[in-house]
Amino acid sequence: MSTLPPHLQPRGRGAGSNASGRFEAQARALEDDGWGVHEEEVGQVPTELRPMAARSTLTYNDSPDLSFDRTINPYKGCEHGCVYCFARQTHAYLGLSPGLDFETKIFSKPDAPGLLRRELARRGYRCRVLALGANTDPYQPVERRLGITRGILEVLAEHNHPVSVVTKSDLVLRDLDLLAPLAQERLASVHVSITTLDLDLARRMEPRAPIPPRRLGAIRALAAAGVPVGVLASPMIPGLNDAELDRILEAAAEAGATSAGTILVRLPHEVKDLFVEWIGEHYPTKAERVLRLVREARGGKLYDSQWGERMRGQGEYAELLRKRFEHACRRFGLRTGDGRGADLDVTRFRVPGRPEQGSLFG
Repeated sequence: MSTLPPHLQPRGRGAGSNASGRFEAQARALEDDGWGVHEEEVGQVPTELRPMAARSTLTYNDSPDLSFDRTINPYKGCEHGCVYCFARQTHAYLGLSPGLDFETKIFSKPDAPGLLRRELARRGYRCRVLALGANTDPYQPVERRLGITRGILEVLAEHNHPVSVVTKSDLVLRDLDLLAPLAQERLASVHVSITTLDLDLARRMEPRAPIPPRRLGAIRALAAAGVPVGVLASPMIPGLNDAELDRILEAAAEAGATSAGTILVRLPHEVKDLFVEWIGEHYPTKAERVLRLVREARGGKLYDSQWGERMRGQGEYAELLRKRFEHACRRFGLRTGDGRGADLDVTRFRVPGRPEQGSLFG
């Protein structure tokens, strides 16, 4: 994979290249062709929004290491541009690059609220906690304008359907008028992802996500409104942000978080190449150690997709990280495990024109 030199790389983006996805017949790479691109012409990679039609909106999984069996993602691709994002690989299925394409070519699902309403009304539907934003962030910048996530929450509120939201954005506070009443009925929780408290690292690693203080502010406001809120100190990257684990958990607990989860960095398929490229460019003196530690925690590879291991890793480093996390959670009074939706009520689900689910199924 080739990258542009630092002075010609797109500004404000996480990936430094746009290499072809694994399903494409042709390969491409960014190169400086020597024509003397002017500085003012560099970095102008606009975000393209593309609406997409879908026949259904819920995605089901039977993964044994996930705490939820259904998700809804209003968007494909994410403008936050987090370089480590495991979801980058999914853009390859669209014939696009998991690199710059993932963060500049965003697909929206404007029909998602209506599709969801129809899916919930199906006779065979059985209510379980729905994870909103398990793949890409439901509160990425374009949501401010499109409001698809808000439309989904309105449908869920209409049907007393429990939902667990995962986000990096304080834009979630826009929907407190929906989330707070749902939370009062044990129908909503929010998990805020905080990867680092270091503003410089955050700028490089998550260039268009809200800065860490704003995420802590979101936790504080959610807790004050009575919404159960947890922190996801994820991903932990050995030798880069892992030293911050205790500080992140402490700051989140002080802000009002009551639970916490953590995941070892996941680098599937093209994501590992993008990360290797990024760490070498931004932290060249740390790159060798970071990659060595990742391999030590992944059985000698940069990624292992094995159930049960893909989230936490293996070996001495992974075990030490786990113990540190559990000790810090005890110290700061946080429940462990992401526990998304574990305390939410699935018995009150209702659809207009049908008896409440509890009366049918006990």
